[in-house]
Amino acid sequence: MPISDPVYIAGIGMTKFGLFPERSIKTMVREAVGLCLKDAGAQPSDVEGLYFGNVGQSLMEGQVASPGQIALRPLGFERAPITNVENGCASSSSALWLAVMQIRAGMADIALAVGTEKLSTDELERRESVFLGGFDVHDREGVFAALTRYSEGVESPPVEGPRSAFMDIYGHWARAHMRDFGSTQEQLAAIASKNHWHSTMNSLCHFQKPFTIEEVLAGRPLAYPLTVPMCSPYSDGAAAALVCSRRGLQKLGATSAVSILALVQVSGTDRDYRNWDHHITKIAADLAYEQASVAPTDIDFAEVHDATAFGELLNAENLSLVPRGKGGIAAMNGETTLGGRIPINPSGGLESRGHPLGATGLAQVYEIVTQLRGHAGPRQVEGARLGITENGGGLYGIEEAAAVVGIFAAPGA
Repeated sequence: MPISDPVYIAGIGMTKFGLFPERSIKTMVREAVGLCLKDAGAQPSDVEGLYFGNVGQSLMEGQVASPGQIALRPLGFERAPITNVENGCASSSSALWLAVMQIRAGMADIALAVGTEKLSTDELERRESVFLGGFDVHDREGVFAALTRYSEGVESPPVEGPRSAFMDIYGHWARAHMRDFGSTQEQLAAIASKNHWHSTMNSLCHFQKPFTIEEVLAGRPLAYPLTVPMCSPYSDGAAAALVCSRRGLQKLGATSAVSILALVQVSGTDRDYRNWDHHITKIAADLAYEQASVAPTDIDFAEVHDATAFGELLNAENLSLVPRGKGGIAAMNGETTLGGRIPINPSGGLESRGHPLGATGLAQVYEIVTQLRGHAGPRQVEGARLGITENGGGLYGIEEAAAVVGIFAAPGA
């Protein structure tokens, strides 16, 4: 049902993403939270609830308990509840969802969502264990057997070299879509090329290097049809968002607040393999449009979970921003590029901005808020009034285990 009194984002903060072996999670969180509070004109004592999203710190650093308290208490937060959230790559979007639920429940007027990850390490097996833990560890063979059945019909040349297990998963998804809708590797290269170009205008990106379609296609193969420039890198980083009720905004005297018209988190269904229109993200998007009382045609731009270029293609369709089966064609036609009909990932997306798992969802929100305030500089989406985010996490069956979709409106919209 529509939400009559939306929650607002009063402040945002984000570190540059990249590989920073010298930085700790605590220092990255300090930077992102400090920027967020300053942006909102808030103090730690104003915050009545905190939600801390992270995926791999327990495996990477051995911090198996209370990571949020350990990162946030030194910043001056006392008494307010701190809740730790792990929901795969959707962890910080889930942290935001919980913060919004606290506000909507009337249990707080000001809450903070934080997401962070540190994936730089010399211990590559430890990092890979984070990704291998993203699906059922008790039945890994069964997971990939199901994915193999899902993508049957499109030949996959053997590949060698290091890659995350999730690149193999995305390869299966992409090949299934190629079989059912005729999508092509060149279309995926066009998406990647577009996002790398967007990144050249975003100083917070892990990478800021342009690639032509031909250069993307010539990249090292990972899992067909994917090449390295089509895929997100391992990254370190942190992001934060301060959410408020109307009364919280008045308390802070915050200006340039962005409205959250909808924020939906779902898990999936045991759908038929070929039923693309019952994908977990499609379910979340349809609910979000209903909650916000807007249509896909009202959306001005989007930030979607492009851990690979295929992720953008699929979720552009799931959000009904392009017709089913036409995501690659829309990219080839320039519809999803800055200046096009529906710009997608003007930030550069995960492919260029980077993918510090626990921070990615809030990095999308950072871009959405920046755009809706009109502060995005050379990558500004002209006339941006409504933006949508999509963030997925983990794997259950043949799709993400969790999905979060949000719809946001510009100040005064």
